[in-house]
Amino acid sequence: MLARTDLDPQEALVCTMVLVAAAETGGITDREIGVMATLVQTLPAFEGFSAEQLQHAIDATINLLREEDGLAHAGRLIREALEPRLRETAYTLACEVVAADRVHGQSILQMLEYIGAELKLDSLVVAAIERGTRARYQRVEPN
Repeated sequence: MLARTDLDPQEALVCTMVLVAAAETGGITDREIGVMATLVQTLPAFEGFSAEQLQHAIDATINLLREEDGLAHAGRLIREALEPRLRETAYTLACEVVAADRVHGQSILQMLEYIGAELKLDSLVVAAIERGTRARYQRVEPN
């Protein structure tokens, strides 16, 4: 039996971030939780969304992923909850979480690919979002 039948748009955005954070077998890192919390506190898409709601959405996503076919179920719920313009936002948030962790295993890259496909994003949009995120997280090397 499926635990969730729908998500609101803010929960769907959080669910997308959790999918990439949970893609590595080590689980969600404190750094990833911190990035999610910062994004929820600062972005207009999360206006009125509390830290308590964030934690509830994270827990709900983890439970969703434990279901049989949980990833497919999560993908469908995210896609149904988000209008096309917010699907780009969801992918951007996923990239932010990945960039913040700095270590990118194959499973995370596969999850980003999965999310882009589930959200039915154009490949040029995906590439632009990824490049923009990469540019924001460049480091200046000391001389």
